[in-house]
Amino acid sequence: MSSALKAFIFDLDGVIVDSAEYHYQAWGQLARKLGIPFDRSYNERLKGVSRMQSLELILANSKDCRTFSAAEMLMLAEQKNEHYKRLIEQITPADLLPGIAGLLHDIMEADHRIGLASASHNAPVIVQRLQITDCFDVIVDPGTLKKGKPDPEIFLSAAAQLGVLPESCIGIEDAQAGIQAIQSAGMFAVGVGDPVSMQGADLVIQHGEAMKYANIVGFYHVMLNKTT
Repeated sequence: MSSALKAFIFDLDGVIVDSAEYHYQAWGQLARKLGIPFDRSYNERLKGVSRMQSLELILANSKDCRTFSAAEMLMLAEQKNEHYKRLIEQITPADLLPGIAGLLHDIMEADHRIGLASASHNAPVIVQRLQITDCFDVIVDPGTLKKGKPDPEIFLSAAAQLGVLPESCIGIEDAQAGIQAIQSAGMFAVGVGDPVSMQGADLVIQHGEAMKYANIVGFYHVMLNKTT
């Protein structure tokens, strides 16, 4: 890190809203339909990765050797997504995770730019239902990307669209694949959750009182001073 802080780039699921539960329910329905074992433990492998990558992981858990064509894969992914879209209709501003509303407000007050780097194609709908669309200067469209997390492409794309250098950004994630993507992009990585599962993050925090602008930026500057 060698640049002054310019922007924050957020993941969505598990950082801003707990829509991961709706993903779990939608994938579970599809897995049951296909006769494939699927539980919360296996679902952890899907965190932070794209829809098609998630589908591939689920199909890999099948006990038979059935193969699916590209067209069948797309159909299965769409079935899951349609169920997921019905589930997220329940989302309201009350579903913002603790500390997020205040953090977004303080970032905007400090005149930093804000980007959203989510693998979810439904991210614009979700932030609209949360009534926080105006907080984001950029929402990266994952459909324009060639690689998913842990590749840094989505975070680099967010920085480019925000018009800032990657090293002047703080990335916030709750999945190991996301932390790897942030680090590979050359950004300061904040992990939200269990320190054991957030290995490699520059700072690990929990939702609530720890999700404070002053806490995050203060630690960012401490680390910045150590590297200059």
